[in-house]
Amino acid sequence: MDNKTSTKEDIPKDRGLLVGIIFFILGLGTLLPWNFFMTASMYFNNRLNTSEWINGTISARKEYYFNNWMTFLSQLPLLLFTLLNSILYQRISEKIRMAGSLIFILILFIITAALVKVPMEEDRFFSITMATIWFINSFGAVLQGSSFGLVGLLPQKYSAVFMSGQGLAGTFAALAMIFAIASEADSESAALGYFITPCVGTLITLFSYMLLPKLEFAQYYLNGCKRKNHQPETSRELLSTDVAEVSLRTNDPCNGSVPNKDTNCVDEEEETGTQAFIELQTSEESTQKSSVLQVLKKIWVMAFCVTFVFTVTLSVFPAVTVDVKSVYGGNWEKYFTPIWCFLAFNAMDFTGRTVTTWVRWPGKDGLRFPALVVSRLIFVPLLMLCNVQDRHNLPVFFSNDVIFIIIMLLFSVSSGYCVCLSMTFAPQLVEPKDAETAGALMTFFLALGLTLGAAFSFPLRLLV
Repeated sequence: MDNKTSTKEDIPKDRGLLVGIIFFILGLGTLLPWNFFMTASMYFNNRLNTSEWINGTISARKEYYFNNWMTFLSQLPLLLFTLLNSILYQRISEKIRMAGSLIFILILFIITAALVKVPMEEDRFFSITMATIWFINSFGAVLQGSSFGLVGLLPQKYSAVFMSGQGLAGTFAALAMIFAIASEADSESAALGYFITPCVGTLITLFSYMLLPKLEFAQYYLNGCKRKNHQPETSRELLSTDVAEVSLRTNDPCNGSVPNKDTNCVDEEEETGTQAFIELQTSEESTQKSSVLQVLKKIWVMAFCVTFVFTVTLSVFPAVTVDVKSVYGGNWEKYFTPIWCFLAFNAMDFTGRTVTTWVRWPGKDGLRFPALVVSRLIFVPLLMLCNVQDRHNLPVFFSNDVIFIIIMLLFSVSSGYCVCLSMTFAPQLVEPKDAETAGALMTFFLALGLTLGAAFSFPLRLLV
């Protein structure tokens, strides 16, 4: 009894929820820069697609199709570099991957902000911008993969907090879009403000990450899960006195534990603070990481789920939903798309991610969760049958604005909820020593879903 009490007292607490706040900032920082980059598309289009007077006549400039190239050059490097991160992450330390990526992202945004005030020939500006998009997504892919792997070493609630931070980044971007429409500022001034904001956000994210290893709670999980064993004497005594409690807790998907017989990292029970230590074999193979293929065999269901969720989501958002028109005029029509397409999606996506902190139904076992994910496919025809304009093939079944709003809210909240559960469940299906590999693999499949969704969006939009 004394040993159990002393062991529980040795477990540090997340004082002031500081570790949770840091992982929220890390989640925010991984997507905040790119979301703000996209909101400045009006600035880029105005700067590239201009016209000039030549011999008294207006000469149209070359059409650069900025939005199309921006989408293509963001998804392709995200997929490629996420794959590279999944395979080679063991060869480069986590600190170099994360801190280095944040530093390069910061540099790229500083350069982009500076270029706002630099006159430049359109072709050169386009080339520099496209290169920036390519590299910023490459570093962003490495940063996301490393972050998912890192948060996978902590109790499950921190994965949900991290995903909530990512969801909030899109809300900030949507609000920035609305404020830009409502303001009198020109596109150049708005773009300068956009790019200064993610510079500050990325800097805060970098400082937060550097602070993380100095916190006792973070050290306990990030370093403790990588040790060979806990003390055998303590493990045996706790296991013999709490067999029933361990059995219940290791099968509970809500406590952040990894239900494997080799588990050597304790998880925190929020209400009772009780800890269960399960002894491992004292051989070197207990700390040797499994191969990528071995980990993939354990998490393939969650990998399918996160891929399918993003494929469905990106196939109609924003390619189809952005063209849904209101049947009313005035200011309602002016703000209809920014609010009910972008802000509503990001706010409800954030809500769906946040809900998983308390509700995690269905669990990671069985077919109910994959069935829930596949059922989201119904949103594709529902949104295509809304008042999308221009349209050439399908009729309009849901012209009423309220119907579109209801469909959009359900579509958005289910997207955030299913994505967060997929990313949260995956590290629990492997041993703690393989959690980072699982996180990196899940990030690759996340990127694969984004790429497939972007590809399917073109024929789906043409089908309407």
